[in-house]
Amino acid sequence: MQWMLMPLRRYADFSGRSRRKEYWMFFLLILLIGVVLGLITGTFTATSDPTNDLQMATWSSSSILLGLFYLAIFIPALAIQVRRFHDQDKTGWLVLLNFIPFIGGLIVLVFMCLEGTRGANRYGPDPKSEEKA
Repeated sequence: MQWMLMPLRRYADFSGRSRRKEYWMFFLLILLIGVVLGLITGTFTATSDPTNDLQMATWSSSSILLGLFYLAIFIPALAIQVRRFHDQDKTGWLVLLNFIPFIGGLIVLVFMCLEGTRGANRYGPDPKSEEKA
C-alpha cells in the first residue's frame, strides 16, 4: 500500500527517480478508484430518469466527482512519469509523447516498462539501492 501512496506524498516532485514498482502500483490504485467511481457514475446514468431532478443531480454529482478525481491525480501522474524517465537517464520532457495520437501513449508505455539505469545517474541515486540501505 505504501507504494501506491508514495506518488501522492511526492505530489508535484518532478525531480529524482522512481522505480517501476512505484509507478505501476500507483497506476493500479488509479485504475481501481477510477473503476469504482466509473461504476457508480454508470449506475446512476443507466438508472436515471431525465425528468427526475434528484436522479439527475445525483448523476451530475458522481460525474463531477469522477472528473475531480482525474483532475487531482493529473499532477502526480505526470510527476511519476517524469521520474520514471529520469530513472532511465532520459529527459522528463519525453512525457510530451503522450500527446501524439495513437502511437505516443504506446511509446510511453514501453518506456515505463523498461528497467532504470543501475547506480546513480544525472537525476539522482538509484532508487533500488536506496531501499536496500
